[in-house]
Amino acid sequence: MSEKKIFLAGATGAVGSVLGPLLVDAGYTVYGSTRRAERAQALEAQGMAPVVVDVFDAPALAQALKRIAPDAVMHQLTDLPQKLDPAAMADAVPRNARVRSEGTRNLVAAALASGCGRMVAQSIGWAYAPGPKPWREAQRLDLTAADPRGISVRGVAALEALTLATPGLAGTVLRYGQLYGPRTATPTPKGASPVHVEAAAWAALLALQRGAVGVFNIAEEGPELDCEKARRDLGWHAGLRWPAEVLA
Repeated sequence: MSEKKIFLAGATGAVGSVLGPLLVDAGYTVYGSTRRAERAQALEAQGMAPVVVDVFDAPALAQALKRIAPDAVMHQLTDLPQKLDPAAMADAVPRNARVRSEGTRNLVAAALASGCGRMVAQSIGWAYAPGPKPWREAQRLDLTAADPRGISVRGVAALEALTLATPGLAGTVLRYGQLYGPRTATPTPKGASPVHVEAAAWAALLALQRGAVGVFNIAEEGPELDCEKARRDLGWHAGLRWPAEVLA
């Protein structure tokens, strides 16, 4: 295990709240970030060291990472309404795109300034341009889509470019399908390419442990996303659960 000290950005989100304890259980020292001080105690209860910082406060973020000097950064930041409330999504789309563009830029800069050259980042598996299915990682994103989809896709493209093409940074992008399970919008599979939130967290841990770089689709078997690369290179499958429970 070469990366022992982890900065988990978005530790209280849907994936982050599973990934944090999973990393702790795997033997990592985890610094979990939140922008809300009242959530710090919950992070401590999960075995993490809380870091109260806003990703848009670039100087404070850089100072925090310099102090921690992490071996790897796990980027699980989003800004979405509870249960993906449709009434709130119109306002959430540009906010979430800003997290993916400006927020990722700040996080990458802070990581590199702290001496950290490893990042695993959360992306989405439904930003592909129309084309043959199942979509594979090499297919292009839907950058010419009309808004509001276009806003989301351009945010995704910015996040992925920063993670994958920044000199000095070994980056992994996980294109998750539609999350379901605890702390998500639905307890049961929903959407064309669902993935359980615990299986999604496992993908991040496996990418870290195996030193895998590049893009990986992460979803249950179906007609939309081809996930053979994740199965082959990460040893991942959609039945993975935490703690240490593997479903057939």
